[in-house]
Amino acid sequence: MSIFDFTDGDFLMDMGSGMAMDTEGHLMQNMGSGMAMDLETGDLHLTDNTSSSWANSDDNDNW
Repeated sequence: MSIFDFTDGDFLMDMGSGMAMDTEGHLMQNMGSGMAMDLETGDLHLTDNTSSSWANSDDNDNW
């Protein structure tokens, strides 16, 4: 699943366990409530908080 990042205007690709990578290669950690933290810079990003994003990502292992 991809999650939209409103701060950068790009997409995050879900890697499971609350981790994602954006289209520029930055690792992101889900912080809950529609927020993600860039693990390289520590910046917080506003993300899509719908049922198709991190909210149920543990149910979709992509195996």
